[in-house]
Amino acid sequence: MIGFAGTLPKRKNSFALVLLSSLLLGFLVGVQHAIQADHVAAVASIAAEKKSSRSIIRHGVAWGIGHTLTLFLIGGACLLLASSIRDSISSLLELVVGVMLVLLGSNLIYRLWRDRVHFHAHKHEAELPHFHAHSHRGEAAAHAISRHDHWHPRNIPWRTFSIGLVHGVAGSAALVVLTASTLESPWWGMVYILIFGLGSVVGMAALSAVIAIPLSRSADRLTMVNRSFQMAIGFVTCGLGGYIVAQRFPSAMALF
Repeated sequence: MIGFAGTLPKRKNSFALVLLSSLLLGFLVGVQHAIQADHVAAVASIAAEKKSSRSIIRHGVAWGIGHTLTLFLIGGACLLLASSIRDSISSLLELVVGVMLVLLGSNLIYRLWRDRVHFHAHKHEAELPHFHAHSHRGEAAAHAISRHDHWHPRNIPWRTFSIGLVHGVAGSAALVVLTASTLESPWWGMVYILIFGLGSVVGMAALSAVIAIPLSRSADRLTMVNRSFQMAIGFVTCGLGGYIVAQRFPSAMALF
């Protein structure tokens, strides 16, 4: 009895070590997950319209929160009900992501063509001077006498949040649920999904900071350079979305 009792603390310590290692791995995998090509393309297509580094990072965080929310809700339901996501449904969701990327890239390209976007240096009260992009779409007056009034929105980036929601139910969501199901209980599996989601938020925030560097630097110097960055992001996003649609369309149609 004494020998058996002495093994209990060791088993508990071993379980705790395995659990902590699994959660840490989930965080790191979440960081890596955030920089997948379709995620990068989606956030970059929206970040390209922003010129403030803080705004771009805020959009990255909004994507990560939306991504984590749906992943937690759907993944948690699968764990508690001991069910899984069918391959055909997963393919259909990825098809939706592909269509979304095509629309995001097309919208960015169309906006560049439609609007007369350029930059001006200005400041607000005691703030340091900064650059801001705006357009004169629909104005007939010459640029020199046209209005340059504008305001800086502080609202929640709901569009980026919604894109994160879509990404959270598509693609590797099934793999995350499968990994989480190997833990001791479904509740620890849900904790794993939350930690994974936190990693994706951190990863996308860091990636957004990197994306912000060429966009903000080019905005400070040349409108044409910045527009070239945006145009490249638009075409790459459309191309990646088209590729995903072509890859997932046949298997997604198996549902119908």
